[in-house]
Amino acid sequence: MDKSKLAETQGPLKSQYKEDPESAVVTLKADGDVDGSGIACRVQTSQALVEAGLHPATGGDGTQLCSGDMLLEALVACAGVTLRAVSTSMGVEIRGGNVHAEGDLDFRGTLGVAKDAPVGFREVRLRFDLDTDADADTLATLHKLTERYCVVFQTLAKPPELSVEMTPRQAATA
Repeated sequence: MDKSKLAETQGPLKSQYKEDPESAVVTLKADGDVDGSGIACRVQTSQALVEAGLHPATGGDGTQLCSGDMLLEALVACAGVTLRAVSTSMGVEIRGGNVHAEGDLDFRGTLGVAKDAPVGFREVRLRFDLDTDADADTLATLHKLTERYCVVFQTLAKPPELSVEMTPRQAATA
């Protein structure tokens, strides 16, 4: 997609969202299935059914997806798409490249071994290796705007209000 096609595609959406801000609010959803045996959760993505389980550092055998890896994969996907949209909008040619994310976890926290060890990532690093002729100032702007508009990056940087609800299933009556 080139700059004009992107502007043509996004233009009506931007106008609509300016005129009717509430129309821009979309609720994304994900569902998992914890039925069955084992310590796993099956998640239906738009492309495939995936099964997440324990990371090997917490006793998993490595045959199931790790939700921590999935979080980093979501960051890479979002950052890559955002980079492409921003560079297209700016008219910056990116011939190719890679997006890499890595994060450090102290599994003592997850396993309850040390109360002072955090549960979750204590640091996440995102890196782009790009095939481009863009100068340093252009890359700095591209960096700033990619960070600014990447939904997953911003969600990690400024966590939203979270809530959890747990309810028992009602037993079926015969």
